[in-house]
Amino acid sequence: MTFTKDPEARIAMGGSSGAACAFTMAWFHPEWYHRVISYSGTFVNQQSPLNKETPHGAWEYHEHLMLKTKPKPIRIWMHVGESDNRSKDPESTLHNWVMANQRMAAVFKAMKYHYQFVFARDSGHVDGRVVRQTLPQALEWVWKGYKPK
Repeated sequence: MTFTKDPEARIAMGGSSGAACAFTMAWFHPEWYHRVISYSGTFVNQQSPLNKETPHGAWEYHEHLMLKTKPKPIRIWMHVGESDNRSKDPESTLHNWVMANQRMAAVFKAMKYHYQFVFARDSGHVDGRVVRQTLPQALEWVWKGYKPK
């Protein structure tokens, strides 16, 4: 079996830190991945050890990196739950999952990315009920417009 090298035909998907990793794969390697599904993405500062180029970890995506970079050919479907991790924390902690995902969606919108953002009421971090209810539609949406070569 041979896997395709066409980035339009490849997807990265994950929940929590895996979602941040999936986006990072597409962000730093758009020649490999154009499609991403993110559940409760850890777009907060979980960085260890410290990298001086990105001192706020994945918070840097919506804070600086995306805003300073020409849009990339990424199509992303993303979710966050109303009661996701540290949803009551102030911005100063750089650890509020709800705030971080809302800001990611705002940057995607401002920069005209192809994105869909789902805010799930009465749900938590990578809530299995939400995943079961939304994954079929997320897969359909993320593959919308794909035409095999």
